[in-house]
Order: sequence, then C-alpha cells, then structure tokens
Amino acid sequence: MKIESFEDLKAWKASRELAKKVYSLTKRRDFAKDFGLVNQIRKATVSVVSNISEGFERGSNAEFVRFLYIAKASCGEIRSYLFIAFDQGYLTKDEPDKTTSFANALSAMIGGFIGYLRSSKMKGEKFKPRS
Repeated sequence: MKIESFEDLKAWKASRELAKKVYSLTKRRDFAKDFGLVNQIRKATVSVVSNISEGFERGSNAEFVRFLYIAKASCGEIRSYLFIAFDQGYLTKDEPDKTTSFANALSAMIGGFIGYLRSSKMKGEKFKPRS
C-alpha cells in the first residue's frame, strides 16, 4: 500500500485511538475536576497526533523524523500522567495499565518508523524531481 497522506499511516491511526482512550478517561467526574492534569494529558495526547501529521506534511524525512521524536516523547509524557491519575485515585489499576501498554506499543511503532526513515535513501517528497 502506498502512503499518500498522514491518514494512511498506522502510527497516526494508533495515535488517534490513544487520543480517544485518553479523552474518555479524562471525562470521568473526579478526573475531569483536576483541570491541570486533564489539560496536560490532553495536550500531550494532541501532541502525538499532530506531530505525526505535521511531520509527514513537511515533505522531508529529516524533518519528519524530528517530529516523530516529539510524538514519541509525548507518549512517555502520557504514560507518566496516567500514573499520576492512578495515584490520585482517578483510575482503577487496570485502566492505566491498558492505556500505558497501548502508549508503549505506539511509542515502539513510532521508534520503528524513525529507524526506517533514518535508514531510507529517500529524502522525502520535496526532494523528488518535478516533471
């Protein structure tokens, strides 16, 4: 399958799923009242989705890799916030485990994608000769 847009990327699709999970968790009554934590975890979640899409749209593998590293780091930030939410009693034991596992898998997927792009001989769309 040829990747023509960021919407075709498995990592972007998975980041969208992670966003759905995080937003669902943060809508709960006790969690939702912690405005600071909700704001931080949602920002980190949006960072993952948006950095994958923005990096793709840059048209350069080097720039894309830079944005993917930011998205990967935001996955770690999300995991950290989920543990804080658990420690505050906003989540049951299984909830952060399931979501952090998903975030870990996404982080690994992004890491693999970074490795692929860094080893690729292609420089990106904006370096292709125009006809």
